[in-house]
Amino acid sequence: MDDILKRIDTLKRERDAVILAHYYVNDEVQALADFVGDSYYLSKVATTVPQKVILFCGVRFMGESAKILNPEKTVVMASTAADCPMAHMADT
Repeated sequence: MDDILKRIDTLKRERDAVILAHYYVNDEVQALADFVGDSYYLSKVATTVPQKVILFCGVRFMGESAKILNPEKTVVMASTAADCPMAHMADT
């Protein structure tokens, strides 16, 4: 496991990336994330991090919010299959 964590840290430095993870993702993901919190907190953090790449471990609307708030940065979703029942409650 230590080798994986070292490799992830190396990749984050090489690609100038930060990992943001929502509270509901797996504990293993939270353990390697740079920031863990709810969607509001993570959207605020996304505007303050200096890294050019944001890896978002959460649902689509969170990644979209991070991109809207940081149009000059690259936002990558860890999983496009991540789901949130509350997100389905909003009418579009």
